Amino acid sequence: MRYAARSDVGRVRAKNDDSAYVGRHLAVVADGMGGHAGGDVASAATVLDMIHLDRDDYDAEAGEADTVLADEIQTANSLLSELVHMNPKLAGMGTTVTALLLAGGKLHFAHIGDSRAYRLRNGKFEQVSVDHTFVQRLIDEGRLRPEEAETHPHKNVLMRVLGDVDASPELDLDVLDVEPGERWLLCSDGLNYVAGHVVERTVRETKSLRECTERLVDLTLEAGSPDNVTVVLVDIAEQTPDDVNTAAVQVVPATVTATALASSTAPPAAPPAGSPGSTYAGKASESAKDDKSAGTSGKTPEEAASPAKEPQPATDPHLGEHLSAEVLREELSTRPHELVGAAASAAASGSIPSIAGRTVARRAATVLTHKAEPDKEEADEYKPPVRRRPWLTISIAAAIVAVLGIGLWLGYAWTQTRYYIGEHDQRVAIFNGVSQRLGPIPLSTLETVTDIRMSDLPEFSQQRVRQTVPARDLYDAQRIVKNLERTGTTAPADECLTPSPTPSASPSASATGRATSGAAAGSKSATPTPTPSYCEGGK
Repeated sequence: MRYAARSDVGRVRAKNDDSAYVGRHLAVVADGMGGHAGGDVASAATVLDMIHLDRDDYDAEAGEADTVLADEIQTANSLLSELVHMNPKLAGMGTTVTALLLAGGKLHFAHIGDSRAYRLRNGKFEQVSVDHTFVQRLIDEGRLRPEEAETHPHKNVLMRVLGDVDASPELDLDVLDVEPGERWLLCSDGLNYVAGHVVERTVRETKSLRECTERLVDLTLEAGSPDNVTVVLVDIAEQTPDDVNTAAVQVVPATVTATALASSTAPPAAPPAGSPGSTYAGKASESAKDDKSAGTSGKTPEEAASPAKEPQPATDPHLGEHLSAEVLREELSTRPHELVGAAASAAASGSIPSIAGRTVARRAATVLTHKAEPDKEEADEYKPPVRRRPWLTISIAAAIVAVLGIGLWLGYAWTQTRYYIGEHDQRVAIFNGVSQRLGPIPLSTLETVTDIRMSDLPEFSQQRVRQTVPARDLYDAQRIVKNLERTGTTAPADECLTPSPTPSASPSASATGRATSGAAAGSKSATPTPTPSYCEGGK
């Protein structure tokens, strides 16, 4: 890749929330968000976490390049979440990411958010990325015209983003064929304030990458954009002998790491309000370069061609425990690149975001040594939390439903062993179940309707029947009905209805008649017979 980059804070914002990195094999733009505290942290942390991908020694047989870009972005998302956990003031921060990785003769593309990627190839200029915004969804659904999107009140609402969000980020991924001579433009949404045809004309007609980036940013400022703007331009070119392989990285001595700026637990300081709007970082971006010199480092060809020192094992067991500014500068100094925006300010000031503690520190140590293996126990300790499997949740829910269902069925089955006496159509009836209802569902059914009219019973017995008389079983219910039919009362199940042996005044003739009739019936049942009497059967 031949490249140029520029980032500007704009005319309204107090700080730059954009970050970008571009080198020979990697280009990435991140537009942070999250208010006063978190936007610059999110974009800088993400970009600084991805710079080690700028190499060309990926294992082609294992297909490493096909997954490494997406995996690294997913890892950056987890690290941002952990950073929020360490510093709650950063809650709600997030960032867009649009990245290109050139490896194995293919261009690997990853995108989330509303930053954009354009390609100029064979005379055709097109937008490759799709905005993950609310208005773009309305356009895709045919509910909004593209020209209406620019004035829509919710045009800046993002549907997908990295950072402090509940959902796992859904990336747009693609592997594209690449041809020498094609040009790519990566930019934050600040460039959207420049008309599309003006952007296309500028990219087409301006041959110098540096001049083109300067022109695009100036056009954005002239349009009065209230947002930050970041532009990265990349030309795909054939590799030449001057392109020195810079894959080998020297080891930073342990003493350097131990004495470096290590205040990584504090959130990164925002760039001073009075700092210049445009930001460049690294020796490769301090002076303006043309296309021919954009891909060379600040070293002489003899220095660059000299073999790097053999990496030595770390003598300090805490090497890389904090991702310090010295470690980052050493990493950046080994390859030609441009770093701009909040990431450049963080690297220059030493305010490196403390991303997930030793998780990123181990990655920094691995990048520096290219041989260091992470400690197994430490790796297990800092593994990302395992997400609960959906089938486990479904199984638990199904078990709870099954237990509740069995409990309800057993309760209903028990009610069907009970009986009671009640009223049905002005007659005494036997019901199976209990006299309660479960919402609209009755817990009883009509078993038998007798010939006993409610009007033939004494007032007290009528009240008892209307309030229902419980029975132990069907036989007990039939005996209570028999008592009502013979005496007009509901005698207990274990009592025999016999006249009192002591003479007493009868309250009425009808009552005396009923008692005499009952006594006579008792005398008849006392005669020898194979069938027991009613009272005997009750006992």
